[in-house]
Amino acid sequence: MTRAPLPMVVVGAGSMGRAWLAAVAASADVELVGVADLDLETARAAAPGVAVGTDAVELATRTGARAVIDVAVPSAHHAVTTAALFAGLPVLGEKPVADTLAAALSLAAASEATGRLFMVSQSRRWNPHLFALRDAMAGLGTVGALTTQFFKAPHFGGFREEMEHPLLVDMAIHAFDTARYLLGADPVAAYCEAYNPPWSWFAGAAAANAVFEMGGGARFAYSGSWCSPGTETSWNGAWRVSAEKGTATWDGESAPLVDDVAAPVPRGPAGIDAALAAFVAALRSGTTPMGEVHENVMSLAMVAAAVRSAATGARVLIDDVLAAAHAEALRTEARADVRAVLAGWSSPREALVGSGS
Repeated sequence: MTRAPLPMVVVGAGSMGRAWLAAVAASADVELVGVADLDLETARAAAPGVAVGTDAVELATRTGARAVIDVAVPSAHHAVTTAALFAGLPVLGEKPVADTLAAALSLAAASEATGRLFMVSQSRRWNPHLFALRDAMAGLGTVGALTTQFFKAPHFGGFREEMEHPLLVDMAIHAFDTARYLLGADPVAAYCEAYNPPWSWFAGAAAANAVFEMGGGARFAYSGSWCSPGTETSWNGAWRVSAEKGTATWDGESAPLVDDVAAPVPRGPAGIDAALAAFVAALRSGTTPMGEVHENVMSLAMVAAAVRSAATGARVLIDDVLAAAHAEALRTEARADVRAVLAGWSSPREALVGSGS
């Protein structure tokens, strides 16, 4: 690829779509050439003077776009991203990778079948303070326990307040993904209790406690609530690392501390701006970026396992959750070429992280 700005189509013109449109406008690496949305008036209002359409691939063909940013609703991620990949367009998608773990596995297989990059923007992982915490952990030796507390009291209205598991499904994936990044390990098993305090304004379980066994033996403990008025944590939560040579803490906003001494923080972009820059850099260099679909799916698997454990009251093996999702993906995937890739996997974990992970 050249160093000229990469022409892109953004799919989805809602609130998060507008955030991505602002990131595209601020980047010298990309050029917005189209906005796709089922509501053309919403698309026109989000990006006046830019080409619009209801079909991302048709719009990309018409405008000469060479990549797609998928910010559609999660239930549309599978259809939008699959169509783009098979049209030869690499995709940068907003989290979650898909609305179900089965659909996420199908998208990983579609990326393999097409040879096109599909990167998921897990935006809270792109944080210089988080990078500093991971760097600091390298000097602490073996980690025994990683914990995070997340306590907020947002009044969203709308679909979140009607969900069965609003905290686990809509928010906790950020913490689960961060834990994987900090530990450099993938989950083995999960135990979770989800509940709704009596004063909650959510219909579903707005609070949860979960413990994950991670590869290498460390435990990650998550305690969170979306109906916790009063003193709140940051949106990134409050973190503690307990390791053989010391302790590191992070309040989610400031520089992390190692035994109460501030760690140096690297400079650079954060959030979706950083994810967009990494996506373009990966396309130009041919390297695999953080958040590539195979790497990201394990964070969604942690959500699925936590939800199953909360429903059953039992400890849940991640491989059992992956196996059930793989079987569902084989049953429901419409494309024969994607089903062939799925059928060729020796196991979902092997396909996602490889034997060396």
